[in-house]
Amino acid sequence: MTDPIRIHHNPSVQKTNSISAAQSTTKSAVSAQGFAQALEQKTREQEIRFSNHAQKRLQSREIQLSDEGLARLAQAVEKVEKRGGKESLVLMDDLAFIVNVRQRLVVTALDARERGEGVFTQIDSVVLAD
Repeated sequence: MTDPIRIHHNPSVQKTNSISAAQSTTKSAVSAQGFAQALEQKTREQEIRFSNHAQKRLQSREIQLSDEGLARLAQAVEKVEKRGGKESLVLMDDLAFIVNVRQRLVVTALDARERGEGVFTQIDSVVLAD
């Protein structure tokens, strides 16, 4: 014969469950907050910055980047970062940018008129900005 199944109400189990539920809710809130912070950090990391030297070169060479141009530059840096590039030459239309990939920092900018002999040193990669 089999014994019948008996259900006993144990108040301490219910309290434990409510505490676990509260802890779970708190953990979810912390996880959501952590996710938001991580997303904000990633967004900041994706921003392209320009060194003082690069800013001066952009100004003196009358190079202006639109929002679309900045987005293309950022995407190119992301591509080369995924491939392990550290110091990259980014070619975009008739512009060239030397970028420190890890810092997402444009070191200098050149246009077709100011590229000198067209020799770039101390880079480990070249990427074409789509």
